[in-house]
Amino acid sequence: MVGSPVVNRLVIIGVGLIGGSLARALKAVGYCGEIVGAGRSPDHLQLAMELGVVDRTETDLGAAVSEADVVVVAVPLGAMRDLFRRLAGVLPESCVLTDAGSAKGCVIEDVRSAFGGIPDRFVPGHPIAGTEKSGVAASFADLFRTRRVILTPLAETDHDARDTVAAMWEATGAEVTEMGVAHHDEVLAATSHLPHLLAFSLVDTLSRMDDRAEIFRFAAGGFRDFTRIASSDPQMWHDICVANRAPLLQALAAFNRDLTDLARAIETADSEEVLRIFRHAKTARDNLYRD
Repeated sequence: MVGSPVVNRLVIIGVGLIGGSLARALKAVGYCGEIVGAGRSPDHLQLAMELGVVDRTETDLGAAVSEADVVVVAVPLGAMRDLFRRLAGVLPESCVLTDAGSAKGCVIEDVRSAFGGIPDRFVPGHPIAGTEKSGVAASFADLFRTRRVILTPLAETDHDARDTVAAMWEATGAEVTEMGVAHHDEVLAATSHLPHLLAFSLVDTLSRMDDRAEIFRFAAGGFRDFTRIASSDPQMWHDICVANRAPLLQALAAFNRDLTDLARAIETADSEEVLRIFRHAKTARDNLYRD
């Protein structure tokens, strides 16, 4: 627990899994004097209140942010441009603005378009955390504990604003690091966006096979583990794939080349090459996760 609140009023626009978990984590340590949940759905916001995730809700964006110290935008990427345009006319000049988007280049361009430039108190961010579930009912306080949060501050970003956002995420138990915008989008395309694309695609392919009922009936634990993320929010991942399409297509092209090589090795019964690929993958995976 912190002593007195560090942030007097935090506004979270989009109280879903990420926004709701952030609110829960900060409430647990007394980090904020007040947490306001903002959005367009009164029913969704009412649920957030009933669950004790936020202290107050607002559907009027201007009223929500009028006296905010920090505003966190946690809506799908496809909704950000319109939201930033609405914020541009009402956001207090002293307020720190940050986001939780999974791709950063598109968010920065949306902010630049909406505000006519980059506000010096805008700090792009991305918590590397989540589950296949969505919505405020799926949120929990420990979602970010020991997970990484990437900040991609720009040349215009005020250092104090950057420190404010970093401290907020650290209060949730997360490890904060910094990365360039383009590098972030390339890394996340390969390690997050591509795996989701593959999981969605595999389940879609199998579901359209003639013997699909039997395929799913006899699916083992490996299939469940690999395809778990195909239960994620389709709209959210649609937005991510479209927004980060250039880096994602590069990662997909590299994967397709290697998959073609593996298929060729299997077709020609090149057992040494198949074994080499599998051994290399196992070693890389074991070195990455030593649990």
